[in-house]
Amino acid sequence: MKGWYAVAEKLGAALEKLKSTGVRMTPQRHAILAYLLETMCHPTADEIYKALADRFPSMSVATVYNNLRLFKEAGLVRELTYGDSSSKFDANISKHYHVICRECNRIVDFECDLLGEVENAASKETGFVVDNHRLEVYGVCADCQKKHSKQLN
Repeated sequence: MKGWYAVAEKLGAALEKLKSTGVRMTPQRHAILAYLLETMCHPTADEIYKALADRFPSMSVATVYNNLRLFKEAGLVRELTYGDSSSKFDANISKHYHVICRECNRIVDFECDLLGEVENAASKETGFVVDNHRLEVYGVCADCQKKHSKQLN
């Protein structure tokens, strides 16, 4: 149950942030935000739409995109772009990194405090005021590894 309380707390804080900027909370907007916070699976706008379509039959993909843009502008979600594939959205806005499966495109969060030292070194060597960085690690997830081993047997 601890996880549920953490999600409810994050959702409450996000709703307050939106309300303080004058954003009206619609049922669809609430559902999209709740879905992002509950799943933490880096979905695309289309995946969010499909997950919520049964509950909101009148909602369009454009509604999802518009709300994601709003959440991004409010600092509640991060848009992840990887070349030619659809953007994915991350409701975990804390400093973290991603490992991405080359087979299924699954994205998993991980943390690494050592990378703060890289920012400091870059700043010291170049004179830049470094305020952010992005790291992606690629490989093959455990599920895809299992699929490959079953295919070989």
